[in-house]
Amino acid sequence: MTVIPLNELWVDANFKEVQLRDLRIGQPAQVRSDLYGGNYLYHAHVTGMSAGTGAAFALLPAQNASGNWIKIVQRVPVRIDIDAADLAKSPLRVGLSATVTVDTTHRNGPVLALQSAHQPVGDTRVYAQDLDKADAEADAIVRQNLAPNAQGGAAH
Repeated sequence: MTVIPLNELWVDANFKEVQLRDLRIGQPAQVRSDLYGGNYLYHAHVTGMSAGTGAAFALLPAQNASGNWIKIVQRVPVRIDIDAADLAKSPLRVGLSATVTVDTTHRNGPVLALQSAHQPVGDTRVYAQDLDKADAEADAIVRQNLAPNAQGGAAH
């Protein structure tokens, strides 16, 4: 289960590959959600780009073994973080449609993140008590199997 705090949302904007040339991390962006009829403007900024297209990381990627290739413009997910103050004024929900515009005037930022994000998007300790019990039981079974048996040999 993933828990997403609604005051820290982002948009994965799927830009065409020909639109990526001037995109840089840190550039300002505007997001308009269909939820509000596109009338509310969210302030945002580019925080990252995927290492490949959505199709490249699909669970079951499409295969074209026939040799009949048709060029299809690919799309790459670009992460756009929305300002928390705007989310407080006009809350969004996960999975909604939006239109994103990025100001590419300044192109001095990095194309890809210089370091990976080490913090998870969300984390929970709700199962910690159950996992501690399971670990203790597993350790007891391992100790029991490693202990010499009554005939002086090791249990297998």
